[in-house]
Amino acid sequence: MAHDRPNFFSGPYIERRAEERDDPEWLTLARADPATRYLVSAGTAQLLTADPEPHIALLANGAPLIAAAGPDSLVLLGWFRGARCVLAELPAAEPPALPAGTKLAELRPLTSVLSAEEAGLLAYARALVIWRTRHRHCGVCGARTVATHAGHCLTCTNSTCEHEFFPRIDPAIIVLVSDGERALLGRQASWPARRYSTIAGFVEPGESLEDAVAREVAEETGVALTQTHYHSSQPWPFPSSVMIAFRALAAPGAPVRIGRELEDVRWFTRAQVESGEVLAPPSQSVSWRLIEHWLKGRG
Repeated sequence: MAHDRPNFFSGPYIERRAEERDDPEWLTLARADPATRYLVSAGTAQLLTADPEPHIALLANGAPLIAAAGPDSLVLLGWFRGARCVLAELPAAEPPALPAGTKLAELRPLTSVLSAEEAGLLAYARALVIWRTRHRHCGVCGARTVATHAGHCLTCTNSTCEHEFFPRIDPAIIVLVSDGERALLGRQASWPARRYSTIAGFVEPGESLEDAVAREVAEETGVALTQTHYHSSQPWPFPSSVMIAFRALAAPGAPVRIGRELEDVRWFTRAQVESGEVLAPPSQSVSWRLIEHWLKGRG
């Protein structure tokens, strides 16, 4: 399906150049290149400028934070705005002194003020940090792992095992169900008042995406689908998902049964959504993109 813009956190914000990860001299080249820039993370908090409108604080090779970073803490992200970009992962427990005019901040509260390309880079780095944190030991034998392939692989240090671990993401479906003139939206009890959104859930082992859509909708709403169509996808680094978005049709007047995970599920007309009766999800989410397309009558 054609779109006028990529979903937030996605798009051509970086040249990954994955072949560069196999160069054993990648770090030497990065440190010798005066154009190299470093994105700093301490746990899932990332280094940003402290201005009223924050931006990524990309540091150069001479910065004290970078000089103190060990090889295992560095990951080649790719080329951002034409320059080599490396993730520098600092200890979250004891973050060092920061450069003047910078701060460590979490990504999620800032998505409404960051540019799409900066948010995409931060989301990419955040997902890698979470994966690396959760795979410090081999899941096969329990031995310590060490970073290889420019930080994109964690290899078991046990010579009789040497299992390799690569970044993993959790696939989740999200779907806008319509019966023609109405949309099926649900809410969780923890959400702000009037907030409703599309139906979503994780894909289970041995399940196709289409099967997951039908199952989640049936479990959470009791509604059976008659058609399902792929819409788009969105990286969602909270903590490490990819949202796979669908549009689906149900029979007109299909009754609703509220499942165990949602507080309420209802059919809403376009007029109800546009009038503000429903508080829509944030505009950076693919959930809003699905609702937006439905409001405009596309498809």
